Amino acid sequence: MTGTPGPLEGRVAVVTGAARGLGAAIARELADRGATLALIGREEAGLAAVRDSLPGPARCWEADVTDDAGMARVADDVRERLGPVSVVVANAGLAEGGPFAESDPATWRRVIEVNLIGSAITARVFLPQLRVTRGYYLQIASLASIGAAPMMSAYCASKAGVESFAHSLRAELAHEYVGVGIGYLNWTDTDMIRDADQHPVLRELRGHMPRPARKVYPAQTVARHMVRAVERRSAAAYMPAWLRATQLVRAAMPPVVTALSKRELPRLARTAPFEATGLLGAGGRADASGRRGPDG
Repeated sequence: MTGTPGPLEGRVAVVTGAARGLGAAIARELADRGATLALIGREEAGLAAVRDSLPGPARCWEADVTDDAGMARVADDVRERLGPVSVVVANAGLAEGGPFAESDPATWRRVIEVNLIGSAITARVFLPQLRVTRGYYLQIASLASIGAAPMMSAYCASKAGVESFAHSLRAELAHEYVGVGIGYLNWTDTDMIRDADQHPVLRELRGHMPRPARKVYPAQTVARHMVRAVERRSAAAYMPAWLRATQLVRAAMPPVVTALSKRELPRLARTAPFEATGLLGAGGRADASGRRGPDG
């Protein structure tokens, strides 16, 4: 023990989608490394519970990441109460599954809005502070950014979008010494994934992936890898590490997925009908409830 403070000691870090799951786990890892946390999400009670569980200073803001004006107010309030932000983790996300043709247009659109537009709004409102601190923005992406899967069209499209967005943003900001990273994740043990496994078609699709690709990893393990990327200002972080290899073969993935789907989807359709799942997980239900309002 040298007593030398770590790179995150005393820094202000923002995490969206922080009320549960991976967002909450990332917040804990950042707090363990001495960061002051600004927690943003749709579930006020969940945010407060995470805040109260952290070992260091933290505040929480109930906000919709797709609300430009609301997020701008949050960014101003974070700076006023905690100081300028050095780290932003754009983690907020939704998922839904099922056939595209039978999906609810509003639900499909909402996944794109939260995952892609919400990430862009998060970056936009906090960029002035990141420029001052020469900070770091981490975009949570997915294996779905590299290889799309059937029955998950909105999620795959949104995660491919955030990957491209982060690449573009990194190039724009490099000369200003603002770092931009992409976190590529596989299956993480969150309520969203547990809910997906309750739907036969999504459970079967995951079950037919190669054994390493269908493994589910604890949220805290994934969070630890993502926060190491924050400390190192990495351009990319992969959890599990073998995901890095998929970058080398990504051009070959669509025809392989198509061939497997052509063989397996008719068989699956005979055992269980393909139906739209709606928004998955407690976070999805909270988002839908928040948009309906207290009177439904």
